[in-house]
Amino acid sequence: MSSLRPLTDQVVVVLGASSGIGRATALEFVARGVTRIVVASRSVEALATLVDELRDHGAEAAAVPTDVSDDDAVTALAAAAEERFGRVDTWVTVPAVSVYATVADTTMAEFRRVTEVNYLGHVAAAKAAVPLLERGGGGVLVGIGSIESHRALPLHAAYSASKAALRLFYDALRMELADAGSPVSVSTVLPASIATPFFEHSRSRTGSMPKPPPPVYAPELVAEAVVRLAEHPRREVPVGDAAFGFLTGQKVSPALTDALLSVVGPRAQSSDRPDDGTDILDTPTPGPGRVRGAHADQALTTSPLSRAAWAVPRPGDLLMRARRRRPSS
Repeated sequence: MSSLRPLTDQVVVVLGASSGIGRATALEFVARGVTRIVVASRSVEALATLVDELRDHGAEAAAVPTDVSDDDAVTALAAAAEERFGRVDTWVTVPAVSVYATVADTTMAEFRRVTEVNYLGHVAAAKAAVPLLERGGGGVLVGIGSIESHRALPLHAAYSASKAALRLFYDALRMELADAGSPVSVSTVLPASIATPFFEHSRSRTGSMPKPPPPVYAPELVAEAVVRLAEHPRREVPVGDAAFGFLTGQKVSPALTDALLSVVGPRAQSSDRPDDGTDILDTPTPGPGRVRGAHADQALTTSPLSRAAWAVPRPGDLLMRARRRRPSS
């Protein structure tokens, strides 16, 4: 059975670190003792401010501007991290973009772009990260998915579908690596509504600024889950009590959940603010980057069900762990 290095001895890559969950995750890693970290995203300005913040906390941090939809750039990121620090122990892939619109109002170009970033970008990252983690003796690949991978929402077809594809991709990769005896774990994080700038950064064709359907949770809760996975990997980790509600509704009565969400879903995702016409679908995050978005004042900072879930033993995780090789020193 493979063992994982303590956080204080880990080298970490966070791809999609300019804002929101990715930025919070990079900061949480350093707060928990990581001293060597590579952060990547499209936004050069946001990466620069993040690196300054990480270095202020004592970390040796490096920024590698990377567009996750550019396969060569993702491969170059892996090479740069290995060249800088010799190995990587935990790789976190975060990037996601979104379009809020009906299927009829979402263009095929928009469907392709969301798929290119949210699904194929993660595939490219995994193909670059797994060999890198294996060369380092083993480690953890963490993919940030969404609870929408289990339960779609109206006005969010492109996003929900991309996240469903992503969840199944990580499932297939996890099984293949176990069969090969690879020392790499694959963990998928499924956040509920998180109070990041994601909603202001999304493209909207509804006329209003999108908002997270309540209840809304602090991005730091997702970051804490990711950092814990770096030492204690699990197959799949929902974050936010609402995520467990979505899973339960989907298992008990998906048809009833369809009916309920068809009524409340569109309203729950539309704010009373007009859309400002800006988004990051095709362009980098503007400005210096920030963890929290416009709805941060509503964010819950605790999730009892998420915390309790960690205490529940998972025989499947133990069996998968037993198949991994011990890493070389």
